[in-house]
Amino acid sequence: MRWLRKLLGGGRVQLDPGRQEALLRDVRHRFGARVQVRFPDQVDAIVRVLDGDDGLCVATRIVAEVADEAHADLQAQAQDVHRRTGRRLIVHRRNYRPLWKEAGPALRWPLFTLPCGFHPYAQLAAAVVVIGDRADRLDRVTDPDPLATRLFEVFDLTAAGWEYGRVPVDTDAATLADRLVSSTGRVLAAMDDPPRLPPAVRELMRRNNTIGVYDPTGHRMVGGINLGARLRETLLV
Repeated sequence: MRWLRKLLGGGRVQLDPGRQEALLRDVRHRFGARVQVRFPDQVDAIVRVLDGDDGLCVATRIVAEVADEAHADLQAQAQDVHRRTGRRLIVHRRNYRPLWKEAGPALRWPLFTLPCGFHPYAQLAAAVVVIGDRADRLDRVTDPDPLATRLFEVFDLTAAGWEYGRVPVDTDAATLADRLVSSTGRVLAAMDDPPRLPPAVRELMRRNNTIGVYDPTGHRMVGGINLGARLRETLLV
């Protein structure tokens, strides 16, 4: 693998695990929903904090924690539904859409209440920006394949939350989705052998509907986003 050859050969970079842990703690505790600062301003600040290759490593860890904890949360919710009703729900990480189509009203969108404390519109959005901006360096610090998979998972959950999970599509939500598409496209473009697009992404790419986007108060429509068009123009290259 190219990323492993770079780690073992001339592409080796100097990483500081201690600094990474300090950055992770700082980003976890200094930002989020409880902070009285607009999410776009928090994202800008976090991007500045996550500088260099250590910051890039932390960004990949944030995405991984969010994806892994969201999956665990949905599995727990599915088990709870089974205990209460006898209804079995299948939780498949490669394609969450069938789960949400079947049981959306019975599920809670997990990204607002993860144990890690990362907020989707603050720490996660910033991590996605960092990854996209430095996609050409990913294979020097990590294996980009599982990262691409987790980016797709988070995008799948975001889109399904809008459609089935009663998640308001405000400017912060739309910005996260747009950045997920853009950064994932850059990650795939930087890979020698990018993975196939998952079923949920292929399904959305066949659509051409525009979703209304509201201001953060939810009282006024300020624009729209067409996920199918964004996916096609970014990933079909």
